[in-house]
This record gives sequence, structure tokens and C-alpha cells, in this order.
Amino acid sequence: MSLPDPGMTVDDRTALVITDPQNDFLSPNGVAWPLVGDNVKANGTVENQARLFRAAKENDIPVFVSPHYYYPSDHGWKFEGALEAMMHNIGMFDRKGPLDLDGFEGSGADWVSDLKPYVADGETIVCSPHKVFGPEANDLVLQLRKRGIDKIILGGMSANLCVESHLRELLEQGFEVAVVKDATAAAQTPELDGYQAALTNFRMIANTVWTTDQALEAIAAAAPVAVAG
Repeated sequence: MSLPDPGMTVDDRTALVITDPQNDFLSPNGVAWPLVGDNVKANGTVENQARLFRAAKENDIPVFVSPHYYYPSDHGWKFEGALEAMMHNIGMFDRKGPLDLDGFEGSGADWVSDLKPYVADGETIVCSPHKVFGPEANDLVLQLRKRGIDKIILGGMSANLCVESHLRELLEQGFEVAVVKDATAAAQTPELDGYQAALTNFRMIANTVWTTDQALEAIAAAAPVAVAG
């Protein structure tokens, strides 16, 4: 038995949500690059996220970023999951404090350069940081609800962790979610393939799974048609 594809129509209640568009994931100098870099390059992840940002802004679709930051206080946690422990051990997404941007520019926690103009344009809503993988501890859902949004085009890093966790929580909160499968990537090791794991769960959980090309087609189809004067 094949699974249905319920689909999702882009309209004025739709937003683009991107998780963790940051150097530690998406730059060759990032601390996670040895794990995710091959998949990022194979998918064209950065380029595809840029295409989504550009299309959303050109079509007046609100854009939200759910970032990942760790402050010194977060390193006092008494227990961690496997990937949490790894991220803390390698200093991933580290900042000096929630009110301190000293050393942020160009750091692993900063936005990757190709996406920075979109994130830092003064219109993108940058939410408070999520701390593990999902948005339960940040204000993403509040920010979406306050703007009357109930449909999400979702991409970001990494596929089987933050993206999948955001997908699950947003669905539980009553949103429709279309995941853009080539606007993400994941860790791949000789024994584990996070990207393939994510693709399986995206297909089983999301309202629909798109490529970037398909997402752009859906955005373009929703654009208002100009009326000749």
C-alpha cells in the first residue's frame, strides 16, 4: 500500500521557516562540516535555502529563522543525549551570552555568509534559540500564531535532528508542513546516515515533501496576478 500525499497549498497564511542557517553547519570552517559537508554539497543545501529565502521575500511570504545557540550557562547541564554531548564538546553554536555579541561576527554561531543578507535584512523574524532540537523551548510557535500563520514551508539543518523535530512539533501544534528535502542535509558516517533516516520520516509525517523547485512552483502559483490597467 502506497502512502497518500495530502499536499499543501501556499497562501497568505504560509511562512518559510529555516532552522540553523549557521556557519557551524553550513561553512567548510564549521565544526560540524566533517560530518555534514558532503551531504550539504550533494544537496546544494545553501544554494537551495538561498533560493527559498529569495522567493519568499519576493512574494511577501514571512520568513522565520529558528537558530541554535549555546551560552556558558548551557554547559552546566548535568546530562545530555549523544548529539547534545558532541555539540557541547566541540563548542558548536557557542556564544558568550544572550546579551553579548562579542566575537559573534564570523563565528560558528553566525549566519553563513550566503544567507546572511536574507536573515539580517531587518524583516526576517529571528526567534529565540532552540536548545536541543525542537522549537518547544523557543518562541517560534508564538511568533507564527501572532501573525495568523498555520502553514509552513520548512528547511534548514540538520535533517534528522532540528528539522525533523520542528516538523513533529509544528504538526502537533496544528500546522500544515511541507518539508523541502534538498534545503537540508544531515550527518553521514560509515555506520549512520542521518539524511536517509530523515527522508523516511519526512515522507511518513509531513503533509508533503518537496524539492526546492517544487516549493518555488508552489510559491509562484500563489503569487497574485497583476491586473492590466
